[in-house]
Amino acid sequence: MIGRQVIKSGRKWESKEELLEFMEQNWNKEEYGDFFFGRPTSGSVAEYICLPATRRFMVIVYPKKEKVVLTVCDAPEGLQSRLVQSIPHQGRIITSAITLAELGSYEKERKGPAEEVLQGYTAYMKELLGIR
Repeated sequence: MIGRQVIKSGRKWESKEELLEFMEQNWNKEEYGDFFFGRPTSGSVAEYICLPATRRFMVIVYPKKEKVVLTVCDAPEGLQSRLVQSIPHQGRIITSAITLAELGSYEKERKGPAEEVLQGYTAYMKELLGIR
């Protein structure tokens, strides 16, 4: 599935904090970048491990029983961009056309560069977990 990867880790994760501790001990921040634990956006309900992806997207990581889930989601800037795009334009053709063009590039970014970053993080996480 585009935008979401599930890794069967063979290890039961008791909490997000346990996965966070595992990542803090093993993650190569020089090669794969730093991460933080918190809410991806102010509207997020829960806290996640957040990794950078692109200007408008990030990858969130969380445990689910014996799995590790990595998902592309809006970064704060991406969320603002989508909110602006959802404002009704009341027939302003030029503005509507620009908004549609931005939406297209938004989807291309999500399915292109953000997806590539997700695949890279997934491969590295599998390596850390000892999964081939």
